[in-house]
Amino acid sequence: MTVLHTDIRPAATPTVTFTRRSATTTAIVTWPRDDMILAEVCVMFERLGLRVTRHRSITVHESTTGIGVTDEFEFVDHNYSDTTLTLIGEAFAAGVAGSWSIDQYATLVASVRISWRQATLLRAMCRYLRQTPVGLSETYLVDALASDPGFTRAVLHAFESRFDPAANRRDGAQQQLDHIIEGAQSYDQDRMRRAFSCFLAAVQRTNWFQHSVDGSPKSWISFKIDSSRLLSPGEIVPFREIFVCTAEVEGIHARSGPVARGGLRWSNRPEDFRTEVIGLLKTQAVKNAPIVPMGAKGAFVTQRSTTGIDGYTVFIRGLLDVTDNIVGGAVVHPPHTVCLDGDDAYLVVAADKGTASFSDRANAVAEEYDFWLGDAFASGGSTGYDHKVMGITARGAWLAVRRHFDEAGHDISVRPFTAVGIGDMSGDVFGNGMLLADTTRLVAAFDHRHIFLDPDPDPARSRAARSALFVRSESSWADYDASALSPGGGVWPRDAVSITLSPQARRALDTPEITVSPDELIRTILRASVDLLWNGGIGTYVRASTETDLDARDPTNDRVRITARDLRCAIVVEGGNLGLTQNARIEFALRGGRINADFIDNAAGVATSDREVNIKIALDSAVRAGRLTVQARNDVLAGVTDDVATGVLNDSDDQMQAISIAAAALEHFDRQSRLIDDLRSAGGIDPALEGLPTGAELAARHGRGLTRPEIATLLAQSKNLVARELLESSVPEDASQLGRLHDYFPSSVRRIAPADITDHRLRREIVATTLADELVNRVGPGTIYWLQERFGVTTPDVARAYIAVTEIFSSRLPADLPNSTASCRTTELRTDGMLAEPAMAWLLRHRGGPIAPHAEVERYAHGVAILAAAGVLGEIGVSVALAVIDVAHDAGLPVVEVAAVHGGVDDMLGLCELSAALEADVDAPHVELLARAALYDELHDLRAALVTRIVLDSHAEMNQNTLLHWAKRDRDKVERAIRLLTTISANGGVDLPGATAMLGVLRTLVVCLH
Repeated sequence: MTVLHTDIRPAATPTVTFTRRSATTTAIVTWPRDDMILAEVCVMFERLGLRVTRHRSITVHESTTGIGVTDEFEFVDHNYSDTTLTLIGEAFAAGVAGSWSIDQYATLVASVRISWRQATLLRAMCRYLRQTPVGLSETYLVDALASDPGFTRAVLHAFESRFDPAANRRDGAQQQLDHIIEGAQSYDQDRMRRAFSCFLAAVQRTNWFQHSVDGSPKSWISFKIDSSRLLSPGEIVPFREIFVCTAEVEGIHARSGPVARGGLRWSNRPEDFRTEVIGLLKTQAVKNAPIVPMGAKGAFVTQRSTTGIDGYTVFIRGLLDVTDNIVGGAVVHPPHTVCLDGDDAYLVVAADKGTASFSDRANAVAEEYDFWLGDAFASGGSTGYDHKVMGITARGAWLAVRRHFDEAGHDISVRPFTAVGIGDMSGDVFGNGMLLADTTRLVAAFDHRHIFLDPDPDPARSRAARSALFVRSESSWADYDASALSPGGGVWPRDAVSITLSPQARRALDTPEITVSPDELIRTILRASVDLLWNGGIGTYVRASTETDLDARDPTNDRVRITARDLRCAIVVEGGNLGLTQNARIEFALRGGRINADFIDNAAGVATSDREVNIKIALDSAVRAGRLTVQARNDVLAGVTDDVATGVLNDSDDQMQAISIAAAALEHFDRQSRLIDDLRSAGGIDPALEGLPTGAELAARHGRGLTRPEIATLLAQSKNLVARELLESSVPEDASQLGRLHDYFPSSVRRIAPADITDHRLRREIVATTLADELVNRVGPGTIYWLQERFGVTTPDVARAYIAVTEIFSSRLPADLPNSTASCRTTELRTDGMLAEPAMAWLLRHRGGPIAPHAEVERYAHGVAILAAAGVLGEIGVSVALAVIDVAHDAGLPVVEVAAVHGGVDDMLGLCELSAALEADVDAPHVELLARAALYDELHDLRAALVTRIVLDSHAEMNQNTLLHWAKRDRDKVERAIRLLTTISANGGVDLPGATAMLGVLRTLVVCLH
């Protein structure tokens, strides 16, 4: 007879003693309490591989936790070894103690002969893999592991060899695993084995070998994963993921890059929350284009017995377990953790669905970990910016409302407009937005609880009623002042059996139906013929007519969703996320609707949080240095609220302005088309996933251009790529960008913490992001790639040229035109970009190596100021001005006099028409555009050479007659050139062949004069 004793924690767990006789196995279990249910105990034993055949109670006794009992269990005969029975006893005791859940994975303890902790490790691996598109169910994975013990033990051995800080990394564990994989007997077995092997290769860190404060293993498991190394990463591949798993909580945090930020949501999709995260990450990646961090997103799910805040807390701890810290300015890896990746200390989170009030808890956990970001870890909270109080997201989206109306010639400051909405007045975005104009006539709205109808609202009275709801705690449409409703209006619950529409409501919604269901009424509201559809809620309510409801990935709203073809509103603004699919936005825009995209309209919220984090990093540095108290820091942060809002809203408006400029520039369609190809090759962007046209669809847009939603994506992805390439260069360290870094922060922060800003942990990222944002907004999407194609330069080269040009022509290239209408601003700023590009091109073409912005400013800025003061700059143009200054510098002559000669040459030879024709933006094939640009460049060079010759020959007699003296001296050559140029222009016009011929004549003249 063999007796096996298991006693993990006598005071909290049962003791299990197995006795083996020839044909039976018996277990004596001593419980620390008497509330165990026999049926549940039998199930636990059966999942561990032991079927109970007989039970009897032996004794009742006192225990440290109350009244305990001792039971005897007899099991069906089996062939388990003593070692296996010990493992089963330990797993059973741990399960009763709540250390793990005895579920389907418990079978692995006996079948593979592993400990219960190893079973939880395998469970975490399987739970993650089932979230990926590997195509194997969880049940299949468990059964496969149980039936393939050699492979399963090899997986565990390889994991321990890879991540145990005390392990021998040369023990051949990986080679053993690879050998087993090669012996697969079926496709599914091979796929299963490779899925685990690729998972192990993808994991970069784990907290498996870390311990809690009491020295025990942590009850949650974290894996930091390089998603690109998975067997089936999916169409959208994050930069990194962190998966956190316990029996009660599972969560995934995905990032687009090393410095990334996004919200954590409490998900209700346990089967596919990774799919939810990846879909939201795609949107966040483009939403974050104008701010420092790239996109990130996270979601967690909980069991029914676990509260949201408790699940969130475990999730946060799991994330921080595998994240570096910064101590004394140095990056410090987590303890007892093998880190196969590089330093990675930037982790910030934000509120999202279900976690709006959790920021303080996140920051408390960060404090518990002594995390370097402190309360900048989770923006908002008690020491951060309250977005609802600021109304920042709604204010940013309202910029889109005003722009759409302004560009349509509708001044909403004085002229009322009709609207329908998604949301209610208790919500941040919907509530704030519906109070931003005195002229709003909200006809209908709905949220998940109620449907609101006001067929003929009085703007002032209805706004007052909405305001009363907004300030009321936890209000709903049911609380709306009925006396403020117009005749025929009302509020109905979403679960009403039916709703009878008044004649006034039917007229307002343009429907003949009298009695409708709530779902039918919502669809009717979405189809209403109004000026504005304001989305301030949650859910995807419009898909493209070519899509199915499955494409919307929002099954909750399948019953009420409509297609873009059904929309009859003039404008859609998305203060909330994912109100329409991207294809729906494009379809609506192609039908004449005015719309951007959610990541454009509601970007102000995430931008505010980013600024909060970056300001806190600077101020906290001052606190650590003893130059600032914590209270003073908090006072400064609160004091710059309005400055932060102003900066964020200006950035949002600039981005929307850039979309308007690009949409109006039909002649730049070729550039935008080429950019799509560049983003695919250089940026790793899949146009189909991003909703960008290619091939025949792109060709069909010729003459019509891209829609605003498509341009929004192009703009955002272009900024992401430019910022990434700038970070890989030395541009962020350029001395010219120190001012940009400091200007990012409010003036009071600059005054209090100048050194901390200069040494900011994210100084490079701040410079690269803000420069990329400004550059792409100013010159438009596609221009950078166009310059790269023309001159063989890099993105950093273009950025240096831009830095130099904006400084040289700072008085000529205004950044804002606040007193003009939206249409006028679009025209003026479009001209602004057209002015910047030729000067950038001139510098890129005339510098053999990298441009030094400071040197270029030193060389040209004074001359430009003189030309501007003389009223000459506007006549000759920015690129000509640079050429004139070069000639004047080399000849030692006044720039105004050289400019006069330059203008005289143009007039005498008739070059103005040629220059204008070559410089004009035209919609032409790409090769022709390149040819025109090359001819324009040659015209510049030949003209500069001619002017140089003239002024050098006339140095001693420079005056108003210099040009006439030159023409007289070289009369035969000049008259021949004038005659030929006039003939070519008169006969063929200044088309491409004519321009080529004219430049040939000019080239001959220059050669003859030399």
